[in-house]
Amino acid sequence: MPEFPGKAEAVPVRPIVVYPSPILTTPCKSVEGVDDDLRQLVADMIETMHAAPGVGLAANQIGDDRRVIVVDLSAGEEEGQSLVLINPEILEVGGHENGEEGCLSFPGLVEFIERPLTIRYRAMDLEWKVVEAEAEGFLARVICHEVDHVNGIVFHDRMSPLKRKFALKKIERLRRQGEWPDWEESQQRA
Repeated sequence: MPEFPGKAEAVPVRPIVVYPSPILTTPCKSVEGVDDDLRQLVADMIETMHAAPGVGLAANQIGDDRRVIVVDLSAGEEEGQSLVLINPEILEVGGHENGEEGCLSFPGLVEFIERPLTIRYRAMDLEWKVVEAEAEGFLARVICHEVDHVNGIVFHDRMSPLKRKFALKKIERLRRQGEWPDWEESQQRA
């Protein structure tokens, strides 16, 4: 895994885009190669993820439409743990488990979501080399969650219809009360 500077400050480098921003439900574009702009995007994503704090972040969550995700199960507590996946795809899944899940683009919303217990995935790394690996448990959950993001699938799409209805009602209530971040403002800052 590539090394990046130490733990970020408490303020994200880039603002996190919140639901219902359209960029979150639009599939991201494939990356054609690594350049300095992409390296900067990845560095900003990692710093933003650590500052949030979170364990995963997709580029569209900071307003960029490229198929890039970053994952760090230590949430920035252990240096050099960030996994960078460019153009990620899930090749195989095995088993399933129901587990608690949250999302930086759905602040404060936590729900039980069914995900594969094991996955096999493929992506490019920052050296533009193919990475093909297996993941299980929490790592598999986080990778699946972030791959969903770059595919335009959001957190509540994985909920049961009843849970989704309650989640959307909660978001609407919070928006009316001024307690849910304005998605247009979050996207403009991104």
